[in-house]
Amino acid sequence: MFWSKPCSLALALDSPLRAEEPKYEGVKHFILKLMLFYSKQSKSIRGANVVYRRIISQVDKPLIYEVFNLEKTFKTTFSLLVLHMWLCLRRLKEEGKEGVEFGQYLYEIYNHDVELRVSKAGVNLLLIRWMKDLEKIFYGNIVAYDSAILPEASSDELPKVIWRNIFSDDGSSQPNDAASRTAQAMARYARREVGCLSLTDKEAMLSGNFMFTSLETEKLNSKGRR
Repeated sequence: MFWSKPCSLALALDSPLRAEEPKYEGVKHFILKLMLFYSKQSKSIRGANVVYRRIISQVDKPLIYEVFNLEKTFKTTFSLLVLHMWLCLRRLKEEGKEGVEFGQYLYEIYNHDVELRVSKAGVNLLLIRWMKDLEKIFYGNIVAYDSAILPEASSDELPKVIWRNIFSDDGSSQPNDAASRTAQAMARYARREVGCLSLTDKEAMLSGNFMFTSLETEKLNSKGRR
């Protein structure tokens, strides 16, 4: 799977899935303008919320666990969430200071969501410690993915990092042949999304008007090549 050529993930202008800025007129527009609803910061926060919904939509799909043969646990969902956050933050950095600032809004939304997920998992008394541990894991994974995607990195580095971060229970055990192939498939998926997001224009990224690669399509394509 995931051998197809990268392409832009931007949604078409007539797509029903697009998120459009609300348009108000008259007194309501005037009041909202006074409340800074149309400020650059407010627009960025709304855009970051849409981007995060795109991430959640991909990560929470049952199909992603089926395609990559993963059991849906807090650990695997968190690991997939971090992978997709990395994909978006990496792309946003290409937009310079504006992208980095937008990425900070995205991270704050992500952090709030993770806190809610930890609470739902039944962790309350140790919430602060858990959040600190998860923050360390987040940044550790981001650094590992950044290093693995560098041109000078070996071709097997990204599959190894993905195995340690997502598939391995203890972060060190070696995969069997089947598990290794699955980790390699996810590495191809990640590389393809990197390429696709790089081809996705700035407006689509800052408004959240993009969708990650369809896992259903890749699954059907894979069956067709057998």
